[in-house]
Amino acid sequence: MSTRFPFTAVVGMDDLRLALLLNAVSPAVGGVLVRGEKGTAKSTAVRALADLLPSVAVVAGCRFSCDPAAPDPHCPDGPHETAGADARPARMVELPVGASEDRLVGALDIERALAEGVKAFEPGLLADAHRGILYVDEVNLLHDHLIDLLLDAAAMGSSYVEREGVSVRHAARFLLVGTMNPEEGELRPQLLDRFGLTVEVAASREPEQRVEVVRRRLAFDDDPTAFAARWAGEETALRERIVAARELLPSVVLGDAALLQIAATCATFEVDGMRADIVMARTATALAAWAGRTEVTSEDVRQAALLALPHRRRRNPFDAPGLDEDKLDETLEQFKGEDEGDEDPDPGPEGPGGPGGGGGGVPPQSEGPEGTAPQDSAPQDSAPEEAPAEAPAPAPQGSGGAGERAAVRAAEPFRTKMLSVPGLGEGAAGRRSRARTEHGRTTGAVRPRGALTKLHLTATVHAAAPHQKARGRSGPGLVVRRDDLRQATREGREGNLVLFAVDASGSMAARQRMSAVKGAVLSLLLDAYQRRDKVGLVTFRGRDAEVALPPTSSVDAAAARLEQLPTGGRTPLSAGLLKAHDVLRVERLRDPSRRPLLVVVTDGRATGGGADPVALAARAARLHASEGTAAVVVDCETGPVRLGLAGDLARELGGTAVTLDELRADSIAGLVRNVQAEQHATRRAA
Repeated sequence: MSTRFPFTAVVGMDDLRLALLLNAVSPAVGGVLVRGEKGTAKSTAVRALADLLPSVAVVAGCRFSCDPAAPDPHCPDGPHETAGADARPARMVELPVGASEDRLVGALDIERALAEGVKAFEPGLLADAHRGILYVDEVNLLHDHLIDLLLDAAAMGSSYVEREGVSVRHAARFLLVGTMNPEEGELRPQLLDRFGLTVEVAASREPEQRVEVVRRRLAFDDDPTAFAARWAGEETALRERIVAARELLPSVVLGDAALLQIAATCATFEVDGMRADIVMARTATALAAWAGRTEVTSEDVRQAALLALPHRRRRNPFDAPGLDEDKLDETLEQFKGEDEGDEDPDPGPEGPGGPGGGGGGVPPQSEGPEGTAPQDSAPQDSAPEEAPAEAPAPAPQGSGGAGERAAVRAAEPFRTKMLSVPGLGEGAAGRRSRARTEHGRTTGAVRPRGALTKLHLTATVHAAAPHQKARGRSGPGLVVRRDDLRQATREGREGNLVLFAVDASGSMAARQRMSAVKGAVLSLLLDAYQRRDKVGLVTFRGRDAEVALPPTSSVDAAAARLEQLPTGGRTPLSAGLLKAHDVLRVERLRDPSRRPLLVVVTDGRATGGGADPVALAARAARLHASEGTAAVVVDCETGPVRLGLAGDLARELGGTAVTLDELRADSIAGLVRNVQAEQHATRRAA
């Protein structure tokens, strides 16, 4: 087993280390979501936590880690009434982003289940993580069907595997820890709410602190065993403190005054549901136990709010999580109990951090085997991640030609009508276009290629039935062989690459008009976020076009680029279409299974880019059409006299054109309501 970087050797990262330690003290807190830029030791700290957890008593020989004191009556390896007990280290199980459903929940041997009627079950990662840690790196990139399974297990504390009438259930209670880079996209709200706490991490900008990070990382890489040995004393002390806090936890009193502050804080920040109140209560109790106290104070409630509420408060779709600390302090002061007054909270043994200090209840950092430890950044436990392509900075004033105007704010977003790619794809799971997927409605059956994952029972029985006599069947069981098995084919939805080509020329520069255009694009971006698409942004104005944002899963990054978009100059429509073609060509090589949807936002005018800009634009549009790229033109032309140029462009692209009004989903619903009202009025008149 490889040596992990010691938890106590992590430099700074106070909030992250505190959140992890509180979950070690009280797993009921519900886990941690760590958000931060690449290379900030998110994974290092999480993996190091596993070595600090106390050992776990398990039923001897049980593959599902049943507790000898209260074995699971439904355990597939049970019953355990007479089984012995073993002790083993707490596990930290990593869930890869690309894992299959069978790897997560386990798999049944379908052949034995049909032929012999036995439940031959191979446990998955959920069983391995029971009573331990389930760690998901890049959790925001996890496929939807795996997220659904995680949500079910987290809600019920158990995992169900059901395949064609054969079912297995086992306990699955684990500490869920996830790390993510917000630049690559956000989490679904349902999964976000399942994390008890969330912390934001960033690398230090202080040279001395960064020096200490590099010094410790190099020392660890040179000799991991010797480095870990130098920190063994600190690791042992922290491990003992976790055990002591766990033992103290049942004695901690959560008074009515603290409960009132918790309820008032959650109400003030308008969090949905009651989970936030419960998580805050558990976190504040764990904070008191961690500090060696038996009573929860206002400071515990404040710290609990900072960890438990930022990702739960109501916010706009592209806003980063956060909390107004002044508003928090006002609420806590308003509902402070009379018994607290100016009381100085007991900091616990040997200062706020307990043994060795380390402010805020985190491990010691001022002294250590490697010397002085700064209080901010931390090492990375693997090679640096590859930096994504950066979008070009906005063009300087004047580069777009005369008449350039500053950026205007987008209008309020709205719910858009469904835009999809025609045909049947095979791309990544999502919610936009029809596709062959592992999940969805069953549409047919084929012979399996490789391992069988989704049995089509009816087709399998039909294939085996004619051969029962020849196979010597004598009893009620069906004699099934490998050649009889049929794989179910399913149809669901895929995510697409939605590439926006936005006209930012002078013809679009009227402030009210551009505000409406930006509001429409922002609405489409929100729709792409909800449908799990990748997005890209190409803008064209003046003399040329530029890639404002290369294709990415970070929809909020596209929204930020859109907000900063200035306007002015001529309309090089052909340049915009050709730049979009270049982006799509590269993306087809990178991800050939993800089908693109080109959304051109323009009034259709072409006034720059060559001697005959209209003909050049038509030729560039036909280039997209020849490659079968699905396209939609959002017609931004306004006024009483309209030239219909956007419609002409849509025909050249082989796509469709919609106006800004037609883009609204409620405009279609309103049309239906008007027609129904007219029919109802006609019937009444008759």
